[in-house]
Amino acid sequence: MSDGPLVSIDLDSPTPAFRQIANALRQHLVEGRLTPGDVLPPIRQLAIDLGVHFNTVALAYRALADEGWLDLRRRRGALVLERGVPKSPDRGRVDHLLRRVAEIAAELRSAGMTEKQIASALHRIAERARP
Repeated sequence: MSDGPLVSIDLDSPTPAFRQIANALRQHLVEGRLTPGDVLPPIRQLAIDLGVHFNTVALAYRALADEGWLDLRRRRGALVLERGVPKSPDRGRVDHLLRRVAEIAAELRSAGMTEKQIASALHRIAERARP
């Protein structure tokens, strides 16, 4: 990991803070900036650093543990696990995520990006997310 902050959040965002934290950590995980064996900051410490309640960070960590990214142990913190590609995608989750991508694509179009620019940006993002 670099010396910069592990996670940053926007408390004025309509996206809940726990989701922002989980999304930022998941991005580090899929892009290989966090690797198996890495230990995440203690929940309370990250909560203090971000200015949120510790339950907010705990919820984000639990979501990532449920996805198979983290092993949560009391008093030992959150350990990044080796995680293979799931055998079969959860169709409901995939459909939900694709709806979110469509919403973001619509926002990008309204901000002035062309379809080709959006497709190119999504391709670059997908390339960085390769295991």
